[in-house]
Amino acid sequence: MSRYDALFEPFTFKSGVTINNRIVMAPMTHYSSNDDGSISDAELRYYAERAGSPSLVITACANVTANGKAFTGQPAADRDEMIAGMKKLTGVIHKAKAKAVLQIHHGGRECPPELVPNGDIVSASDVDTSTGDAHARALTSDETEAIVQAFGEATRRAIEAGFDGVEIHGANGYLVQQFYSPATNRRTDKWGGSLEKRLAFPLAVVDAVKKAAAEAEQPFLVGYRLSPEEPYEPGITMADTYTLLDALVEKDLDYLHISMLDFWSKARRGADPERSRIEQILERIGSKVPVIGVGSLHTADDALKALETGVPLIALGRELVIEPHWAEKIRSGKEAEIQTALKLDDRERLVIPEPLWNNIISRPGWFPFES
Repeated sequence: MSRYDALFEPFTFKSGVTINNRIVMAPMTHYSSNDDGSISDAELRYYAERAGSPSLVITACANVTANGKAFTGQPAADRDEMIAGMKKLTGVIHKAKAKAVLQIHHGGRECPPELVPNGDIVSASDVDTSTGDAHARALTSDETEAIVQAFGEATRRAIEAGFDGVEIHGANGYLVQQFYSPATNRRTDKWGGSLEKRLAFPLAVVDAVKKAAAEAEQPFLVGYRLSPEEPYEPGITMADTYTLLDALVEKDLDYLHISMLDFWSKARRGADPERSRIEQILERIGSKVPVIGVGSLHTADDALKALETGVPLIALGRELVIEPHWAEKIRSGKEAEIQTALKLDDRERLVIPEPLWNNIISRPGWFPFES
């Protein structure tokens, strides 16, 4: 018996999907799909190297419409031609005995103009983007409805490609969050204005995805990732997050995934600033829907301490890039051998695609490096 046994207990979601441990691969951008959004060989090798550790692999975010592409090398789920490559990806993940979840996404104002048709960046409202001097155009109500339906269509494609579920990307300042944030939603129609109306788009996306998921012949899970706060005013506070959480609980989702750089980060506004966000979120909704926690967890002891908060599932992002065989080392009693920082000559040994490696190198502080 190991002190880490709690990390390897099975877990069954409401949908009936069962996973064999409590470790999730977080949906981290890898910049490595083909230019047309199809799955690349480098991408397949990257996931194949890592899929043996987590019991649930959440892919890098896939754009649901052509004007939702936010990254060079982003996978696409916006047209049926992508299904063949997506099937290769689910095959690689399933071969490692893990479940595969497709994260579905629209970048909104975060999309660089060179990546979207005619440079036409769209968002909830007419606001400056964070990609330089570009400006986002407010979506019409009909266009907004079309994007809602696109999330449903992406879910259908995920089912056809053999995925075990989808995760709605409602975090990190992308379109779903843009509709909920008072900083980026200044609409006066049914899609914005009051706090209740700012909920309309996220909840409509959930409904469209759930409707598509109901057509799956096998158990198929639906999760939702959210950022619990925005650092600026006006912006989403913890109080706003509680309102969103309460509404999402009513949608009977399989899980809520709380996106944070640091699992233990404390609240800023709208909650107790002396306590961690994750613990306060668990108090609010933890008995109603499973919560996935994430953020700067590297060692087996880090994960175990996080699990002791009551969060049932732990996601690893950067750590699974650094240590692809994280769980296997713990299972075999070699947790002391887990690598927690990159070395400059690690790329090929760790099967890190060159575009991801170049992004890591060009962004000091994103990943820890051995000095």
